[in-house]
Amino acid sequence: MKIQTQRFIDRWLGQLLCSAVSIWVRFLGLFSPPATLRKEPKNILVILLSEMGSIVLAGPMFAAIRRQHPGVTIHILQLKKNQEVSKLLQLTQIEAMHSLDDSSGGTLIRDILKVSLAMRRLGLDAVIDCELFSRVSALLSFSTGAPVRVGFTPHTQEGLYRGSFINHAIPYNPYQHISKQFLSLVDALGSAGSQPRNKAAPIRALPAHTELSVDFTAPELQAYRAKVQADHCVTRDRPLVLMYAGGGILPERAWPAAHYVRVGQGLCDAGYAVGLIGLKDDAQLAQDLQTQIRSDACIDLTGYTKSIRELLMLFHCAQLLITNDGGPGHFATLTPIQTMVFFGPETGKLYGPLGTRNMVWESGLACSPCLSAYNHRLTFCDGDNQCLKRIAPDPVLDQALAFLQTRTAARAA
Repeated sequence: MKIQTQRFIDRWLGQLLCSAVSIWVRFLGLFSPPATLRKEPKNILVILLSEMGSIVLAGPMFAAIRRQHPGVTIHILQLKKNQEVSKLLQLTQIEAMHSLDDSSGGTLIRDILKVSLAMRRLGLDAVIDCELFSRVSALLSFSTGAPVRVGFTPHTQEGLYRGSFINHAIPYNPYQHISKQFLSLVDALGSAGSQPRNKAAPIRALPAHTELSVDFTAPELQAYRAKVQADHCVTRDRPLVLMYAGGGILPERAWPAAHYVRVGQGLCDAGYAVGLIGLKDDAQLAQDLQTQIRSDACIDLTGYTKSIRELLMLFHCAQLLITNDGGPGHFATLTPIQTMVFFGPETGKLYGPLGTRNMVWESGLACSPCLSAYNHRLTFCDGDNQCLKRIAPDPVLDQALAFLQTRTAARAA
């Protein structure tokens, strides 16, 4: 199903259904006490329908749930196309991973009914809705039958109505990193109810680590490095730098191709191999970049990795990743590679990769960021993303070379 269709349905039908459910829940509330989480919950569902990179940013939240409720089984509901990451990270048991196929309206409705019935049979203690203002995820939290429903609320802010049946709601805060806000959802599990000001929540710093990992054996990484060198001989004598120039489902997040060309040329001239990564859909862009960079040290790696696990092994083989905002920058935090990430339509202050091995580039243009929870990630820049175009390539190249040279000197010492 096209994303525009999903937005249309969510906006109009979603609001109507949320209103109806709110009236029903308010009526039932006249005859029952407020729902609270029992002392030792057995099953908690986490709804996380966003892009795959969000799963990495939610790592501290999953760790916090396990620390606070060590005996609980965490169930995860995701879109089918995003489930690979959860399996790789072993966020929970396979049988506790549930998915929705949004390839068509029919399959989506089928899976919503299937998951809702399965969760009701299971007897959930609570559901955590990690989506910001999606009506479908709010309705899902109700349809599962969980007595405790945790999620974000706009509180008194205008627009994006999603009902009033999230009974352990906290205000969405557009000034706090999303990882901190995910942790606030865990805090709300044990609250007495909705927290308009969230006064009872502990003071938390931005998590320093994702608390996630993927284990690779030394022989496994050595074998993969040998494969890369055999397939691309230039990487035998040159340190590898990776670049992801694609924009994914939001093309406005892409740093200009011409800027990538300038950085790629500088890196190749300085003695590095440049690998252009991405999905098969990014192959034409990679070929265009190769043609303009004009160096045998620039190689096309789009479609080269067959899974997220292979992508992480490729990161282990490289020294630096230069990337647009998106999944690769977050997956890189699970490996030793250094990253440089460009933000503009969205901001690193809210969605930047966790950890210390990343450098965030933002121009600071007055209209940036323009994508938010309040506008359904619809930008007004009409494809002219000046916030990224104004990040000049030469300073990026200088910082990349400075890091690479410092790393080489440290290894030599």
